[in-house]
Amino acid sequence: MCGRYSFSKPHGIKERFGLVQLEFEFEPRYNIAPSQAVPVVIQNNGGNRLVMFRWGLIPYWSKDESIGNKLINARAETLEEKPSFRKSFEKKRCLVLADGFYELKKAGRVKKPYRIIRQDGGAFAFAGLWDSWLSPAGQTINSCTIITTTPNKLIEPIHNRMPVILPPDMESVWLDECVTSSHDVKGLLTPFPAEGMIAYGVSSQVNSLLNDGPGCVVPVNSLF
Repeated sequence: MCGRYSFSKPHGIKERFGLVQLEFEFEPRYNIAPSQAVPVVIQNNGGNRLVMFRWGLIPYWSKDESIGNKLINARAETLEEKPSFRKSFEKKRCLVLADGFYELKKAGRVKKPYRIIRQDGGAFAFAGLWDSWLSPAGQTINSCTIITTTPNKLIEPIHNRMPVILPPDMESVWLDECVTSSHDVKGLLTPFPAEGMIAYGVSSQVNSLLNDGPGCVVPVNSLF
C-alpha cells in the first residue's frame, strides 16, 4: 500500500510533464496523506493539465463520499474486475505527481519508516485513476487513487506492495484518452526497476499528519 508520499521539488513541472500551461503554483509537500488535495495531471482537450484532486477515489455512483477513505490505492491485478475502478481504468487515467514515497518496515514491535526515491532524485508519476462525484448538495468532487503492484527487489524487504511508477516515455500513453484497450496500458503496471531507486530510513515524524516539513525527508539510516 502507498499511504504517504512527497512532492518536495515541484519546480520545472511544466516542462517535465508537458503541461499546456501552469495555472497555479504548487508549494513543496513532504508528507502528503489521504483525503488531502494532491497534484494530478490529466489529459484535457488533447493537452496535459495540472489539477488538484482529493486523494481517495469516490466513484461516480457512490452514495457516500466516505468510500474514498478506503480507495486510496487500487491493485493493478484487479482493475478490470472492481466496479470502483473499472470505468476509470478505461477512460479516466491520470498521473499523480511525486518525488518519493514512504513505507513502514516491521522491526520487532515497531515499524520503521523508509523513503523511496529515484536514484537521480527527480520527479516522477504514479499511475493513477480519477473520477468525478456529485454530492447530494450538488457539489462536484474530483478524486483519485494510486495504483499499486508487486514490489521490486528493493521494496520487497520493506513492504509487499509498491506504487506503480510510470516510465517517463510512457506517461503520454497512460494519459491518452484514445487508448481504451486494457491490453495497451495494463503492460505498464509493473514494478519500477530496483536499480533505479534508493531507499533510506527517515524520522518517525512522517507518521503524524501535523508534520509536513523538510525534516520528513532527512535520512536517518540506510536500508542497504
